[in-house]
Amino acid sequence: MAGPQRGDRAPDFSLETDGGKPFTLSAAQGHPVVLFFYPQDDTQTCTVENIAFSGEAGAFKRLGVPVVGISPDTVASHRAFRNKHKLRVILAADPEHKAVGPYGVWGPKVLFGRHYDGLIRTTFLIDAEGRVSQRWDVTRVKGHAEAVLEATKALI
Repeated sequence: MAGPQRGDRAPDFSLETDGGKPFTLSAAQGHPVVLFFYPQDDTQTCTVENIAFSGEAGAFKRLGVPVVGISPDTVASHRAFRNKHKLRVILAADPEHKAVGPYGVWGPKVLFGRHYDGLIRTTFLIDAEGRVSQRWDVTRVKGHAEAVLEATKALI
């Protein structure tokens, strides 16, 4: 398993967001952060995942925990995706793999028998000190946002 594991220092990064401001992980230190990496805007499973995290956005906000969705899509793509589905999480654009690479979420995949490299759906809960508290290698989106929220509550 590539990328940071539980207890490891979370790699710092700064990415442009759909809100027009960069998100820098180290600037969020002092409180937990949820990072969920997803393959592509406006695809079926990615949309379901983003809507689920958006549905829990109020609960995360009350805990003081930013939730950041990261994909290799552009800022323009993120804005259209947010507007179309009324998403309530931060969407960070990483077409140059500034976070995708250090987090080890790019690698071999198989879809309908076709082998290719792509983003592997993964979520990280970063603690207030900047360490990985939990890592989910996501194979099932249903119930995932809720599980991350419960783990976040337990961390705080």
